[in-house]
Amino acid sequence: MSQFDPTRITTLTFDCYGTLIDWEAGAIEALRPLLARHGAVPSDDEIIAVFQTLDAALCQPPYKTYRVVLAEVVEGFGRHFGFPVHPADRDALAASIPSWKPFPDTVAALRALGTRFRLAVISNIDDDLFAASARQLEVPFEAVVTAEQTRCYKPHPAIFEVALRRLGEAPGAVAHVAEGAGEIVPARRLGCATVWVRRNGRSAQLITEAPDREVPDLQSLLGVLDIKPRVI
Repeated sequence: MSQFDPTRITTLTFDCYGTLIDWEAGAIEALRPLLARHGAVPSDDEIIAVFQTLDAALCQPPYKTYRVVLAEVVEGFGRHFGFPVHPADRDALAASIPSWKPFPDTVAALRALGTRFRLAVISNIDDDLFAASARQLEVPFEAVVTAEQTRCYKPHPAIFEVALRRLGEAPGAVAHVAEGAGEIVPARRLGCATVWVRRNGRSAQLITEAPDREVPDLQSLLGVLDIKPRVI
């Protein structure tokens, strides 16, 4: 069981989509035109709920790339709302990822955190898809560990284990920062501290073990770690 002690932490590992990048807004924007063409007008909450249900099932073994997962998510929306998905629409989500934006506080917070901590990313994504997001984050990471590299998706512990080995850090020196509540358990089991970034609360029902700290955004994390925001 980990204990949160900022004086011991040297490295922060981040979930990307939901923590650094607003995937929900990006996915909603990508899916709405397709849904509207077929007369479906679900709420934002329903779109995200359907997406999360489909995504969770598709990320189970055996491994498939996230580009394939996203194509099958689109097909799943067609089944859920009762319309056929044309082949040209299957890549709508993957093609939209370069336009998914960081949260307003992300870049400034990462810059400030980078003055004291090593920064890394652990993400359920393909390497080429993350590369498009990395350009928007504007901050270099000492390690980027993806599902494509490890051939498994969080919350499988192997993806966290690979990150720790690559960083060469003891778990007690690492805090994993994530919006996805399901990531708390595997990170804590390995001995890492955990910070849940509860940006909108949609994942609250997934909590099975309390994080070491809970913050509403990355700006608030600066205060928890006693870091002054950088003035540009």
